[in-house]
Amino acid sequence: MDVTTRLTQVKKLDTLDALRSHLADLGVELPVADAAEPDGVLASPVEVHDGSAGTLTVPNRFAVLPMEGWDGSAEGHPTDLVRRRWGRFGASGCGLVWGEATAVRHDGRANPHQLVLDERTVDEVAVLRDLLAPEQVAGLQLTHSGRWSRPDGTPAPRTAYAHPILDGRLGVDAGAVLADDELDELVEAYVAAAVLAQQAGFAFVDVKHCHGYLLHELLSAHDRPGPYGGDLEGRTRFLRSVVEGIRDRAPGLAVAVRLSLFDLLPFRAGPDGTGEPDGSGPYPYAFGGDGTGLGVDLAETHALLELVEGLGIGLVSATAGSPYYNPHVQRPAYFPPSDGYQPPEDPLVGVARQVAATAEVTARHPGLAIVGSGLSYVQQWLPEVAQAIVASGGADLVGLGRMVLSYPDLAADVLAGRPLQTRLVCRTFSDCTTAPRNGLVSGCFPLDPFYKDHPQRVELTQAKKEARRAQRSG
Repeated sequence: MDVTTRLTQVKKLDTLDALRSHLADLGVELPVADAAEPDGVLASPVEVHDGSAGTLTVPNRFAVLPMEGWDGSAEGHPTDLVRRRWGRFGASGCGLVWGEATAVRHDGRANPHQLVLDERTVDEVAVLRDLLAPEQVAGLQLTHSGRWSRPDGTPAPRTAYAHPILDGRLGVDAGAVLADDELDELVEAYVAAAVLAQQAGFAFVDVKHCHGYLLHELLSAHDRPGPYGGDLEGRTRFLRSVVEGIRDRAPGLAVAVRLSLFDLLPFRAGPDGTGEPDGSGPYPYAFGGDGTGLGVDLAETHALLELVEGLGIGLVSATAGSPYYNPHVQRPAYFPPSDGYQPPEDPLVGVARQVAATAEVTARHPGLAIVGSGLSYVQQWLPEVAQAIVASGGADLVGLGRMVLSYPDLAADVLAGRPLQTRLVCRTFSDCTTAPRNGLVSGCFPLDPFYKDHPQRVELTQAKKEARRAQRSG
């Protein structure tokens, strides 16, 4: 039996009382306001204080999260699809645009159509910034995909250390571990990309530490010998070196970090298709975990954020887990991607887990502007939840990820006091993930008329059918 038949879809919770009652039945706390106030806290500006750039003023509390599109050119240039997406970000009404994952080198691309920032592409990347509104504070996420690199379409993992579960899943051998001198060279690549991002007109760069990619993996490299592993000082050496280089070579450019505040064990589909832990504790490889693989302990997360503050960084985007090995933690959804598993918990539990962790770090680190995420699953109630989170100090800004693909005007509608266009509300169908997992472009195929008519929708439908047949036969 499909496990989702046991869950209540948010779209069926048609009143705030129904939502609150369901949350109470689940035994989880999620702040929910009676209404989102158009001229209230969500419309107020927030200041980001950076040790080099000074103060950046974000005009409201909505942010576009870094939604990668798998639709650049083979050489890493933006295409018409990329420009369409960024144009929609520019019209979104969001005060902050956290630009999508952009590889600092070809070998670090997560897919063969990911953007790359180098001397060949910088002028076209600059055009993306020009598609945004002048008042929007815009940055670019710099990344190396590490274990999840597929620069030419087949896995080409480069890792921080040998992982007892993920290495076996991906067929990774010992030669995939990056040597210290290779990490030294990669530091230089990040700094060089940051210089180009500033040249392209961006106000900040994100040194990405989330979702199981290389720099996130370095944070759990307890057993790695040498300067990039061991204690927290070693595991953050890469970050500190990159920031030092940016401050030296790109003065005036702000630095941000998107961080998985916590992680859990990798999950897999169980006999009935429901996600279950792929192993058991002790599990020391989850940064922000409690050592069991299934619980959260933010002690090291707080220590890292204190270091971040000490580096003069003033902007952090809070997320959790990884879309590759525990997607229910990272992006709670009712419908899993084709290569995923049915949610092992009501997705609202996952939303509440992220909201609680984000509230804790926001309270403990008032010098940082914290962007919350993981809210698409609250669907039509996102404005009321966003209002309550920001008003209560649970985050400084609310990020829109999958939601902005289906409904880019949500922030503009909320801030103008207009009713939601419910036909555009993200229902977490996960086609925006299933499509790229099958080598297709990423967009909201169910709800965005442009992608409904896109030629690759036929291929996506066929890929989903094949995945269902494989699951039934397996």
